[in-house]
Amino acid sequence: MNALATDQLPVVVIGAGPVGLAAAARLVERGIEPLVLEAGPSAGTAVRDWAHVRLFSPWSEITDPAAEKLLAPSGWTRPDGSAYPTGGDWAERYLQPLADILDDKVRYGETVVGVARAGRDRIVDSGRDEQPFTVHVASTGGREERISARAVIDASGTWSTPGPMGADGLPALGERSAAGRISYRVPDLGDPAVRARYAGKRTAVVGSGASAFTALALLADLAADEPGTHAVWILRRGMTGSTFGGGEADQLPARGALGLRAKAAVEAGHAGTVTGFRTQAVERDGDRLVLVDEDGRRLDPVDEVIVLTGLRPDLTFLSEIRLGLDERLQAPTALAPLIDPNVHSCGTVYPHGVHELSHPEQGIYLAGMKSYGRAPTFLALTGYEQVRSITAAIAGDREAAERVELTLPETGVCGGAGLFDEPDAAQNGEGGGCCAAPTAPTALQTGIGAPAPSGGC
Repeated sequence: MNALATDQLPVVVIGAGPVGLAAAARLVERGIEPLVLEAGPSAGTAVRDWAHVRLFSPWSEITDPAAEKLLAPSGWTRPDGSAYPTGGDWAERYLQPLADILDDKVRYGETVVGVARAGRDRIVDSGRDEQPFTVHVASTGGREERISARAVIDASGTWSTPGPMGADGLPALGERSAAGRISYRVPDLGDPAVRARYAGKRTAVVGSGASAFTALALLADLAADEPGTHAVWILRRGMTGSTFGGGEADQLPARGALGLRAKAAVEAGHAGTVTGFRTQAVERDGDRLVLVDEDGRRLDPVDEVIVLTGLRPDLTFLSEIRLGLDERLQAPTALAPLIDPNVHSCGTVYPHGVHELSHPEQGIYLAGMKSYGRAPTFLALTGYEQVRSITAAIAGDREAAERVELTLPETGVCGGAGLFDEPDAAQNGEGGGCCAAPTAPTALQTGIGAPAPSGGC
């Protein structure tokens, strides 16, 4: 296929979440045809998984300017910019209306199972750059399809691949077989069935980030109403002055308040702590589970386990694409030093664009949470800046692609979440905190519903 014909093909966007839909809006603004493929049944499927969660980012920081322009003729009005929505609000009042405006440019129930260069596996050089991409799709009805694309923007996020319990990054022995008693999400205790699962039970919470803080706080609230409810907080490290975050000294008061709630849960006796515990195995003790660390230490049996050890990108369907990824973070090579969680927090990651997001394979981009690999420092507004730059590059506007158009507030803007049942929490400094965002006070990252990984900012 010649270059002119390739340019007539759509740009395939994987994922109808906040960043994927923003990419589609930017492409429409540029006069380029997008095709958004969403595995779920509606826009913001991952966001809807934490519909009960209140973000700590206000409306003014979680809508994309190009998307707003696209929505305006429909009569859509931007919600109060100072208000803090729940995940459900975000999906219903912004993401779904945006997807509806895009109409047949968004397809649901379409799972991308492979991306490649047409007629070329990853080892073939000859004529590679001249070939369009071929995107292999499996629909919920069992139909398979190949879609040709001029470029691919993968904004599928990391929500579907939570980290395991095992301290070595692999599932602990017995973890898979005990799956019925293990959850990898902060529980929605407003759901009667979920509440019954933890009420009066002993639950281990594994992880040290804001999502773990949230789970501890919620279980403490449940313990006040349901006798016998108790949490055991499993930490791979020891307790330090920063274990509960910055507290009252935190530059984001809501984030500090979340850590203080977790600390209060421990001090009130609703949660015990186990430090220096690196889970190697999960064993059965009747109907209960026993966690065993790498040195053979065994904990008292628990009824349930909540694992909140971070998220990771699914790269399996990109195996035939030549990606340039950092060996540690699984983020684009040029981006990785800018987001390394050993150096950066949410507030110190600077805006970036197509230069940092490019790969050896021209025309393929990881955007949004997925571009950060395993780093927990993703910012909501940064994702919108990413796709603005990427779509400018696809349109051939290199000057706009290389220009930075985003100025972050001094504290940074994480699309994190506050406590799901406290609408005024963020204003009062009582809600969730940064990077406890797509993951969930569910403390969520970047607003796309990703729970903050262990040790997140």
